[in-house]
Amino acid sequence: MKRLVSLCYLQLCLFCAPAFADTSLWLSVQPGTAEPGKFAAEEIRREAKAQGMTLSDDTKATRVALTIERDGNAAAESYTIRVQKEGDCRIITVRGADATGTMYGGLDIAEAIRTGTFDSLKDSDHRPHIAQRGLKFNIPLDLRTPSYTDCSDAAQANIPEMWKREFWTAYLDSMARHRYNVLSLWSLHPFPSLVKVPEFPEVALDDVWRTRAKLDDTFSFAGTDMVRPAMLADHEVVKRITIDEKIEFWRWVMQQAANRGIRVYFFTWNVFTFGAEGKHGITNDLSNQITKRYFRASVREMVKTYPLLAGMGITAGEGMPEKMDSKAKEAWLWDTYGEGVRDALKDEPKREFNMIHRFHWTAQSDILDAFQNYPGPFEFSFKYSVAHMYSITKPPFIQPLLENLAPGRKTWLTVRNDDIYTFRFGDPAYAREYILNMPPADKLAGFYMGPDGYVWGRDFLERHSDPGPRPLVMEKQWYSFMLWGRLAYDPSLPDSHFEKVLAARHPTAESAQIFRALQGASQVMPLTTRFFWGDIDLKWYPEACWGHPRSKSRGFHTVRHFMEGSSMPGANVLCIRDWRARLVACQPMAGTTPLEIADALDGAAAKTFTALDTLRQPAKQDIELQKTVNDCESLAWLGRYYASKIRGACALALFDVNGDKFEHDAALRHLEDAVTHWKRYAAIRDAHYVPALYNRVGYVDVTALTEKVTADLDIARDWKPGTLKDDGKRSGTEKGFRN
Repeated sequence: MKRLVSLCYLQLCLFCAPAFADTSLWLSVQPGTAEPGKFAAEEIRREAKAQGMTLSDDTKATRVALTIERDGNAAAESYTIRVQKEGDCRIITVRGADATGTMYGGLDIAEAIRTGTFDSLKDSDHRPHIAQRGLKFNIPLDLRTPSYTDCSDAAQANIPEMWKREFWTAYLDSMARHRYNVLSLWSLHPFPSLVKVPEFPEVALDDVWRTRAKLDDTFSFAGTDMVRPAMLADHEVVKRITIDEKIEFWRWVMQQAANRGIRVYFFTWNVFTFGAEGKHGITNDLSNQITKRYFRASVREMVKTYPLLAGMGITAGEGMPEKMDSKAKEAWLWDTYGEGVRDALKDEPKREFNMIHRFHWTAQSDILDAFQNYPGPFEFSFKYSVAHMYSITKPPFIQPLLENLAPGRKTWLTVRNDDIYTFRFGDPAYAREYILNMPPADKLAGFYMGPDGYVWGRDFLERHSDPGPRPLVMEKQWYSFMLWGRLAYDPSLPDSHFEKVLAARHPTAESAQIFRALQGASQVMPLTTRFFWGDIDLKWYPEACWGHPRSKSRGFHTVRHFMEGSSMPGANVLCIRDWRARLVACQPMAGTTPLEIADALDGAAAKTFTALDTLRQPAKQDIELQKTVNDCESLAWLGRYYASKIRGACALALFDVNGDKFEHDAALRHLEDAVTHWKRYAAIRDAHYVPALYNRVGYVDVTALTEKVTADLDIARDWKPGTLKDDGKRSGTEKGFRN
């Protein structure tokens, strides 16, 4: 007891609400826990206050101690919770292996108070399943230094938000609560907005610009025209700020991140010189020696200017010719990024600065040859599910890499979510299985999750009438972010845990039904995408049955596209042509059939609608629950749309082979049902969300697409048997997709 009392540098004696058997709480925080420990203490304090706790000097108080017990053998960010009785006093001790581990343990205590499980806490040991759990954020810094996402409505709206302290405070706090410890910020060329380079003084940019020019869907997929002259000519200054103030701001952001146990990386595509081109002789030409010197100096200043920057990620494209010899690409990257880091570390030889090299249009052997003298940790990165994390839980694309990964090397997973921009996701079973199927620890460095087609900043999709700032996407989709972050740290968390969290969030509704509604609605995207596969985001956006108008899909995916399309590699799902061939030949179905996918979609929708029936009344008094109900209902109708469309495509494919009027009539009947379901989907979706321009799929207006949906009936009515194209291709990925 004396040791415990000696740790009580910060003491809070609180009277507990009647919901708890323990009537008071005494919280102590060991100073060595630093800012992460203080944050956890504030979270405990906040949850205690929300439960009606008041100050008390009750000697029988439950005592909670947040401590560090450094152990060289303990995993980073691990912690233990120990519960014991000493007389009439209950003592709960959190011991972290480091400050972040202590913070996570303290957040567990706060959550237990919130969910009403504080009295039932027991001894437990915790260590991260995935060591590095991150978010991928294409950051819209400025008109002049864009990310890949900047030619979109969401990115343009978010440019001012990137320079607000309140945005990053809320963002980083949410990351910590959900157990993310890596923030990767992606930009085509961020240096002019972040650093001063003495040799190139004209490059550094004051102020923050945004264009007033109307954007469209004609931007290059390679990012080469992301800053057009017309955009610069018609711009607005959204923030007056000097480059020195920008540097101070981003140092503050990185300190705030460190205070939450979060490491920050900047990722670049190459070679782009937005914001610098034309100054000092800088161009995009890889053979331009001035450009090489500029990049090397910019990297040096990036490392020196930001002591808390954990590392950088680099790409051999898209500003490099795809067919350029990879040895030449890697030589350029080493001469700029590699040598730039070495220059910076000459004054700080003990500093660890990570380099992450993405597998993209280059060869592993050439990468390793070029970077053999890199002075720090060097890892790879691979696009794990291409663009669709909501497809299957064990994507096959990484297997050849794992088999040939150089000994001792690890790779990060880029987990791309270009499936769900609008709606709330909530299927812990899917997330848990996906995480457990990730490569083993000896080959896995970690993952970062995020979209290319949308910006996870503030949400600008939802129709908004409140006078205050819009919520963060992470706040709106809190349940999804919680599932992926918490399960990545501890995949053994049971579904019952998340039901308790939902119950605390929505106390007037049945948490089991909220859980079922979210889970059922969240099955729609994976079921559909594993059946109809478009590997990169611009080819398949399932919220709208859409692909970029300039991609091979040519916009809306018709019933013909569904008949001629392929299923996802590794999904063990038959496409319609394979299914038809086996059916006609009386062969067994070696995989899930299209009609079984349709049945599963209908089942997910039915599960969702049944759960929603019990939620509609309590949702009238709970605004967030009402929004969740709207999202789930939208996805359920979308699931029914895809189920009917798949059935219609199957029937039309049979009519194509046998000319049977029964199949033709069935196709029309199913496609008429699809139109009805789409209209219900569009009505609910667009009552709450706006049409939007996305950088990778163009402008999407779900209600306007009803005309395209209805046109499937005309395709079916006019169908001539024997006209279904079959090129023999069943599944596979397109070469050259962006990793």
